[in-house]
Amino acid sequence: NNWDLVAAINGVIPQENGILQSEYGVETLHGPAYGPTSHSAAASSAPSSSSAFRHVVPSRQIVERQPRMLDFRVEYRDRSVDVVLEDSSTVGDIKRILENELQIPASKMLLKGWKTGDVDDSTVLKSLHLPKNNSLYVLTPDLPPPSSSHSGALQESLNQNFMLIVTHREVQREYNLNFSGSSTIQEVKRNVYDLTSIPVRHQLWEGWPSSATDDSMTLAVSGLTFPCHRLTVGRRSSPVQTREQSEEQCTDVHMVSDSDGDDFEDATEFGVDDGEMFGVASSALRKSPMMPENAENEGDALLQFTAEFSSRYGDCHPVYFIGSLEAAFQEAFYGKARDRKLLAIYLHHDESVLTNVFCSQMLCAESIVSYLSQNFITWAWDMTKEANRARFLTMCTRHFGSVVAQTIRTQKTDQFPLFLIIMGKRSSNEVLNVIQGNTTVDELMMRLMAAMEIFSAQQQEDIKDEDEREARENVKREQDEAYRISLEADRAKREAQEREMAEQFRLEQIRKEQEEEREAIRLSLEQSLPPEPKEESTESVSKLRIRTPSGEFFERRFLASSKLQVVFDFVASKGYPWEEYKLLGTFPRRDVTQLDPNKSLLEVKLYPQETLFLEAKE
Repeated sequence: NNWDLVAAINGVIPQENGILQSEYGVETLHGPAYGPTSHSAAASSAPSSSSAFRHVVPSRQIVERQPRMLDFRVEYRDRSVDVVLEDSSTVGDIKRILENELQIPASKMLLKGWKTGDVDDSTVLKSLHLPKNNSLYVLTPDLPPPSSSHSGALQESLNQNFMLIVTHREVQREYNLNFSGSSTIQEVKRNVYDLTSIPVRHQLWEGWPSSATDDSMTLAVSGLTFPCHRLTVGRRSSPVQTREQSEEQCTDVHMVSDSDGDDFEDATEFGVDDGEMFGVASSALRKSPMMPENAENEGDALLQFTAEFSSRYGDCHPVYFIGSLEAAFQEAFYGKARDRKLLAIYLHHDESVLTNVFCSQMLCAESIVSYLSQNFITWAWDMTKEANRARFLTMCTRHFGSVVAQTIRTQKTDQFPLFLIIMGKRSSNEVLNVIQGNTTVDELMMRLMAAMEIFSAQQQEDIKDEDEREARENVKREQDEAYRISLEADRAKREAQEREMAEQFRLEQIRKEQEEEREAIRLSLEQSLPPEPKEESTESVSKLRIRTPSGEFFERRFLASSKLQVVFDFVASKGYPWEEYKLLGTFPRRDVTQLDPNKSLLEVKLYPQETLFLEAKE
């Protein structure tokens, strides 16, 4: 009754009885209430719960009960019609009213949405025990559908979620399964196969609408009651029995599937399949484990998990991080603040009845996959094997603390799979949310978005702190760089000064050495000069007067027979070597240093006297 308590109560209280006994005192019942007089005392003194469902004989004080009015909201394509009738009316009366409102012949209408199954036009509404408010819908399979409005309504139906309450007849167990309107009947049957181990072609169904004639039909157009619809499934033991049951329940049993899409099933004959012969569920024979037990390397285990997940549920699934949990932390939490993400840990359990529906319908939904890939690092682990479960609980205790580990440890198998949302903080890792498998796509998305809002607020603070820290570090780096450049400049200046001083010292040393060498040469030349002849010498004497570049003069007498080299040696002994200076004559002007030094002064015409001057060579 869509969680409407009043509607649920109205659905179980018999409306044809009038007023219940509990509404009257004993004094108002003048006659026997139920049967003979001998039973009246027991009935009035100890009324049981069953007495409320027995016929009450009204006394004179009970007035005629007013007719009960029922409200119906009938949906047809993009229209909605409200119908109000007495509960004494029939289903045909509703169709006649709708015929005037919708301009559709009553014979073309299929009125659906009855909680008790299909009814015919002669059925009295009172016999259906309906609540006051009811929702129905009209199908017109014989009329052509409209183009635009119908497509809009169909798209809306495809986006709706249907709750299918499937009862497994043999074990008397109910499964509450959520499917989107775009899912097909074939997908429902395959999911039920995973839960019940009944192959699709052996499934015997009750409760499908008569309009659901093809396994490829989507739930949105199959005529299911929205938002909740009840179905029953059992095993077809033999073709003969199936035909007999189909003939007996032709109005309720539909689509004992013989689809070609069951390639993944064991090709067993009707009756007991191989899995039951060996006491093993056929789904266990079909499936490989999601993760090897006691895997040494977490990366290799997650590679197998990803491959097996893809083989079961297709390639449209979250991108699982391949590596250890510590590596996933490093990837999600320890980068730059702008690049950080939330960590989503998916905990799988093959023995949970919710696993197949959660993986195929929610975890593999395109919206969930896209949102996870953009905002989360997704890491997975299989909790089916006890060794793997213990290993994860150890990791959980180490990284999240004993409280979180105990929370996961106390989760029952049917509460799996679990989805843990982890946010990294400066000092620890915080578990924002633990999402159990019994959820819907919308609720899962809302909880992911709520966690993302918390994370975004924290991330903005981290980005601000990181920017301020980087600004401080940049200022410090700039200061350090300026100080380093200053030190480099000082060191370079000091080294240049040291090099200059060293060069000056080296040049000074060279100069000193050269001066010492020249002085030694001068002294040597001075000592090697022949003695100066006296003025009264009987030999021919040449008197030479030599002017230096500084304007000074020095004179000396030489024998006219002396060689010109003696004059050069004399000039060199005064500090003017002939390699650096040239000796020029006045009249005529000539370069004496160009003459043959072995000739005598007489031969070069430097006799009896001559004035010469020194000039530095260029």
